Amino acid sequence: MILASQSPRRRELLQDAGFELTIIPAQIDESRIPGETPVELVGRLAAEKAEAVRASLGAGVRDDLLVAADTIVWMGDEALGKPSDASDATAMLHELSGRTHHVSTGVCAMRLAPGGERIAETRFVETTDVTFWELTEAEVAAYVATGEPLDKAGAYGIQGAGRMLVRRVDGDYPNVVGLPVARLVRELGRLISGDADTVAESIRMGGAHA
Repeated sequence: MILASQSPRRRELLQDAGFELTIIPAQIDESRIPGETPVELVGRLAAEKAEAVRASLGAGVRDDLLVAADTIVWMGDEALGKPSDASDATAMLHELSGRTHHVSTGVCAMRLAPGGERIAETRFVETTDVTFWELTEAEVAAYVATGEPLDKAGAYGIQGAGRMLVRRVDGDYPNVVGLPVARLVRELGRLISGDADTVAESIRMGGAHA
């Protein structure tokens, strides 16, 4: 499988599921379009990442599956990206304190011909709701001091020390980490043949078609 992402968390999630990966990060403009909702944004960025990598492959494609994804943390119409520094991370965490926010991952998966042409494509957005505990100044300062928030959307990593900030998760947990793997496997099975048995085989083999 070609993974159009440099996220170590997505790579680990797919490798844990048994997929052998070729990593080709996508280089695109990730600016938000005026009037675009957070869910629309991640769906569009995932599709653009997939297409950018597909177009760069040329002939002689060895892997017949390509997957791209983009994850966003948001509340209302506000999208929370990666903090610019420790002060920005502190402000984000105080904003999330005691509140429920959303984590949405847009996914685009393509089945490719040997020449790189797109045979079939599927797109979806998975959203998980995450509720934080009320955080004290000391808790926020201690977490920011770990350095973990600085490369994470929303200034926290639920798979790391950031899990101590989370009171409740409603929905797909791996989606918060960066990729809804269980749904993706099912979508890949349908993308390959539309056969339920293929979905089961994808789960059993964890990448037999990658």
